[in-house]
Amino acid sequence: MTPATQPRGGFARSWAYRYFVLSSIATDFRLRVVRSRLGLVWLILSPLLQVAIYALVLSAVMRARLPGIDNQYAYAIYLLAGFLAWYPFTEIVTRCVTIFIDNANAMKKIAFPRAVLPLVTLGIAVVNNLIMLAVVLAAFLLMGHAPSLTVLWLPLILAVNLGLAMGLGLCCGVLNVFIRDIGQLVQIALQFGFWLTPIVYVIDIIPASYRWIIALNPVFWVVDNYHRVLVYDLPPNWQALGAAAALACLLLALGRFMLRRSQADMMDAL
Repeated sequence: MTPATQPRGGFARSWAYRYFVLSSIATDFRLRVVRSRLGLVWLILSPLLQVAIYALVLSAVMRARLPGIDNQYAYAIYLLAGFLAWYPFTEIVTRCVTIFIDNANAMKKIAFPRAVLPLVTLGIAVVNNLIMLAVVLAAFLLMGHAPSLTVLWLPLILAVNLGLAMGLGLCCGVLNVFIRDIGQLVQIALQFGFWLTPIVYVIDIIPASYRWIIALNPVFWVVDNYHRVLVYDLPPNWQALGAAAALACLLLALGRFMLRRSQADMMDAL
């Protein structure tokens, strides 16, 4: 395909490139398996090691803070649920921030909807998260924690989580083409965001007068629902999940608008 005027149509037009998206996802998966002797082990080893470290250091303190969980591995279970939410969010945002810069040569030589690139990132993150989900559920069973039927709400919560990450990542990715400092700022923001989200601690340890700060964090709205359905066997907090879904839709719409309006200038900036 020769260089041509960028086709319009946003995400709807991307449907014509669905086989390219699926092929790119499959290629990424295959290369990770082929190029490494341990293959997919590395995908799950990092989060499991983090969970193990936090569990060893903080389990004695946090176990008493997890009411309603009669399990000696309560804190490890809590950590796994939190990381299950956090990892796909950060993976998508981090990849999307540099996705247009990383694919600059292809964008200059081939005419295709720019929205295809974030969709590939989304697909890769979904595959990674499904593998991690299987490992987490297996770990739950080994630790004697069998989630109830509330786990059936997890696909909906995951969809909101992915939408939130895609919207934020797309907006930041477009801005990063023109302001390269955005990529560094996002990495710093994610580090702060990790500690502003109750993943390795429970919100009860925060003084009541300061909890409103945590409550303003949209990622907390999602992570809390992961904890509810996976750890506490409770239904989702619909108010928080609805707010997160609304914000995800807003960010996706804004990201699409920014992408369409900046296409011509983007090629010059790249």
